[in-house]
Amino acid sequence: MILEYKTLLQYGQAEEIINKSRFIGYAKPVTSEDEALEFIEEIRKKHKDATHNVPAYLIGENNEIQRYSDDGEPSGTAGIPILDMLKKEEIKNSVIVVTRYFGGIKLGTGGLVRAYTKAAKAAVREAKIVDKILYDLFLIRIDYTLYGKVQNEIIGGNYIIKGTTYDDKVNIFVYSKPSDSNLLKSKVTDMTRGTAFIEEKDSVYLTFHNGKLIDN
Repeated sequence: MILEYKTLLQYGQAEEIINKSRFIGYAKPVTSEDEALEFIEEIRKKHKDATHNVPAYLIGENNEIQRYSDDGEPSGTAGIPILDMLKKEEIKNSVIVVTRYFGGIKLGTGGLVRAYTKAAKAAVREAKIVDKILYDLFLIRIDYTLYGKVQNEIIGGNYIIKGTTYDDKVNIFVYSKPSDSNLLKSKVTDMTRGTAFIEEKDSVYLTFHNGKLIDN
C-alpha cells in the first residue's frame, strides 16, 4: 500500500462556454474500471444528443489502468489532454467526462486542447482534490488511573484519536502514521509500565482536504 495519494472527494460538474461551444465537465472518484465505465455510459446516455462525450480515467496505486477516447475529435485534442491533466495533478482513482455541444465555430487543435483541459479542471475543482493518507489503527486498553496521562501523550503527539469506549478498562482507538507506530507502542508501554494492551486493528486511508481531516 502506498503511504499517500490524491483523489477526488465527490462528484463534480461544471460548465464552460467557449466560442459558442458548450463544454460540460463531469468528474467522479472511482475504485474500479467497471465503475468508471458505468459512469461514462451514464453521461453518454444523459447527453446522447451531444456532439462529443470525451472520457478519461486513471485507476490504481501506480496508475495501472489508463484509458481515454477522443470520441470523434481530432486525435490527441480531447481525451489525452484530460488524462494528462489528471497525471499532472497526480489524481488517482478518478474518471472525467467532458461533453461538448458544438457551437458552430471551429476551435483548432490548440483551442480544443485548452477547452477540454479547462472544462476538466473546472469539474475537478467542484469535485475537490483530497489527500488519502495511510494510518495504522490501534486499540490501546488501559486502567482508568492511566487514562489522563496516556490521552495527553496521544493528543500531544502526531496521532489521531478515533474514539474511546469504557468497560472495566478504557479502550482508546488511535490512528498513527506507519512511521510513528513503533514510537506510539513504545511510549504507551513505558508510560504504563507494560500494563497496557496494545493491538493493531487495521490499516486504513484517512481523507484530508486542505490539511483538515474530513473523515475517520
